[in-house]
Amino acid sequence: MENVIEISDSEREETSSASEMEVDLQEVPDAEQIVPKDAATIAEEKKKLGNDQYKAQNYQNALKLYSDAISLCPDSAAYYGNRAACYMMLLNYNSALNDARHAIRLDPNFEKAYVRVAKCCLALGDIIGTEQAVKTVAELEPQSTALNTEQQAAQKLRQLETTIQTNYDSQAYRNVVFYLDSALKIAPACLRYRLLKAECLAYLGRCDEALDIAVGVMKLDSTSADAIYVRGLCLYYTDNLDKGILHFERALQLDPDHHKSKKMRSKCKQLKEMKENGNMLFKSGRYREAHVIYTDALKIDEHNKDINSKLLYNRALVNTRISALREAVADCNRVLELNAQYLKALLLRARCHNDLEKFEEAVADYETALQLEKTPEIKRLLRDAKFALKKSKRKDYYKILGIARNANEDEIKKAYRKKALVHHPDRHAGSSLEVRQDEEIKFKEVGEAYAILSDARKKARYDSGQDIEEQEQADFDPNQMFRSFFQFSGGRNASFNFEY
Repeated sequence: MENVIEISDSEREETSSASEMEVDLQEVPDAEQIVPKDAATIAEEKKKLGNDQYKAQNYQNALKLYSDAISLCPDSAAYYGNRAACYMMLLNYNSALNDARHAIRLDPNFEKAYVRVAKCCLALGDIIGTEQAVKTVAELEPQSTALNTEQQAAQKLRQLETTIQTNYDSQAYRNVVFYLDSALKIAPACLRYRLLKAECLAYLGRCDEALDIAVGVMKLDSTSADAIYVRGLCLYYTDNLDKGILHFERALQLDPDHHKSKKMRSKCKQLKEMKENGNMLFKSGRYREAHVIYTDALKIDEHNKDINSKLLYNRALVNTRISALREAVADCNRVLELNAQYLKALLLRARCHNDLEKFEEAVADYETALQLEKTPEIKRLLRDAKFALKKSKRKDYYKILGIARNANEDEIKKAYRKKALVHHPDRHAGSSLEVRQDEEIKFKEVGEAYAILSDARKKARYDSGQDIEEQEQADFDPNQMFRSFFQFSGGRNASFNFEY
């Protein structure tokens, strides 16, 4: 019989406890899991995750991971270099440049950081910074071709800057804009180029485009004196002189040596004062003094089309007050060259044309005005101008007799007597055939004129624009008119003698 080993109750409890302890030991993690990772290890993992996000073009995610890595290990040049590359992909060249330079401070032999400095400087339009970085890379690695493209681009940019400055100095602003567009393709983040382009666009009258650029730069840097200056320039060129002055003064607060703002503030104040003085003189009836003021004001800035068009219009009004109608037309012509939509100038020129008896030109102007603004008043003016044109195509009997349109009956008779004696065929009997024929025509016209203007009914119809010469003058005999006039005026035996 086999011996049976019996376990006492106390032994059974110890065995049970041991069994439970063994189970508990299996659930405890190993030693590697218990020891916490150091900052360097975590930072390296963050960097690797950042690289994955960068390769997937998730640059914002990559940026956060690189920043986490830098927070854990702020002395790692590589992490700053990686974040610089990420900033470049996000077109944040200033932040990228700061990171790349910080990486160089941590590791002066970090070639990739110099490459990124060169690329950022080029994008920001910093030619010297680009050239210095290119030189350093060549010293670190003489066989490197990493920056060949940037080196050539920097040379091209330097040439463009020279060309831009030459055109700017000669006020060839359209050319400046053209060359700046080429420069911005190389240095798209250069605020200096963008603001210079905006300034030239303002000079060219493209203020909306200029303002968009200025406002865009101000969003990036609200303390940019150049951006505030350009915005003031846009206000100035759209005749917002008061607001323009405020912007120039703000730019000078930020940069007391901003010479462009000083110049424009002075010009702005001068124009504002002269405009107000000219308007005051005009309203008070001192037209010739107002004319001088407006003329002087026009010399201040030939590029300000908006203000100059108003000054020219005001001077045209002055010219109409001093009976200088041709000068008024010339001023209106210049206004419309600056702004073809300037309705007031168009209507004023039409009125001047009408007063100068250039009726076809008046009709053309009123027709153009009607296309700009269809109002009952312009329609009426056009009808009147067409009527005047129709009247002008008839014989001007007042002009033939050399009298005013308000001449009375006695003045009409005296004028006929004088003209009839001057053009009577007998007076020119010894002249050439050509002269005799010309004088006969004039003699007949004088008789026609008197026949119409001496008859109250016919005169009224003629003045109203009706064509009556064809209806009632077909059988007109100027000689009979002449005989009747002198018989009636001097009796049956009346006679006259020509003085040769």
